[in-house]
Amino acid sequence: MGSYILKRLISAIPVLLGITIIVFLIMAMIPGDPATAILGSYATPENVAKINRDLGLDKPLISRYFIWLGNMLTGDFGRSFSLNRPVIDEILERFNATLILAGTAWVLCSLLGILAGVVSASRQYGFADKAITFVVLIGISVPSFFLGMMMILTFAVNLRWLPASGMFAIYGGGDLPDLLRHLVMPAIALAVVATGVVARLSRSAMLEVLRQDYIRTARAKGVGERRVLYGHALRAAMVSIIPVLGIQAGFVLSGSVFIEIVFQWPGVGRMLVDAILTRDILLVQGGVVFVAACYVFFNICVDVAQSILDPRIKT
Repeated sequence: MGSYILKRLISAIPVLLGITIIVFLIMAMIPGDPATAILGSYATPENVAKINRDLGLDKPLISRYFIWLGNMLTGDFGRSFSLNRPVIDEILERFNATLILAGTAWVLCSLLGILAGVVSASRQYGFADKAITFVVLIGISVPSFFLGMMMILTFAVNLRWLPASGMFAIYGGGDLPDLLRHLVMPAIALAVVATGVVARLSRSAMLEVLRQDYIRTARAKGVGERRVLYGHALRAAMVSIIPVLGIQAGFVLSGSVFIEIVFQWPGVGRMLVDAILTRDILLVQGGVVFVAACYVFFNICVDVAQSILDPRIKT
């Protein structure tokens, strides 16, 4: 197991290196002068030249990349000029909020999606299967940001059951119940599409397993249906379901950008949008690389979990 984990960690290095190259080149190709965007009405030639020197923008492109990469490897992601604080501090502070939102949405889509898939597969072509399929298709078809706006209109504006935006109340908030009330709508809006995907693929994996001979043998021996489904079939199907959960982790991380804007959630997605609008290059580059690294690490954990369920994967 140790050698497999080491091999997966080594294989992640070129992936992360490629991500840094792509992010750096995209930011370098954005039209316009960052120094002019930063200075605004104070963009005299002298001030522009000074900002370019301070940011290292007067150096060749390759030199700038390797300087930035070398600084990141030492833990220095640079300093945000728009916020006047270290980039890594801002990312870690915002990532806590994103982790709460995306983590809750991922847990919801995993539990509900697998449960819906198992129920749908155990009652193939029955009423429950058709009803779950209908609901799942609707959930997959509705964009998360549109669902979020409709939820705000219904539950915050009309019914006034839940707060419309933010992570905590401005006055008198900050405790766990307040966080949960603010978390309900964005987490559900973010989890709906992912739940539909997990449910459909869980159903397919379960149907494939339920046709196996050992499942028929277990039923013939009088094993209870619940034990057959959850003790035998689901355990075997998890080998195919776990990679889907890893993919959906990336979906909820990327989808949180839209949800954070709709619900004004103070996470990394909202930070990146604000940084792009202000041309804060180091903050954008550091934020994207950090989130991508987290996604790569999570996929390694998923691969390890899959190899534990099916040792043949390690060979």
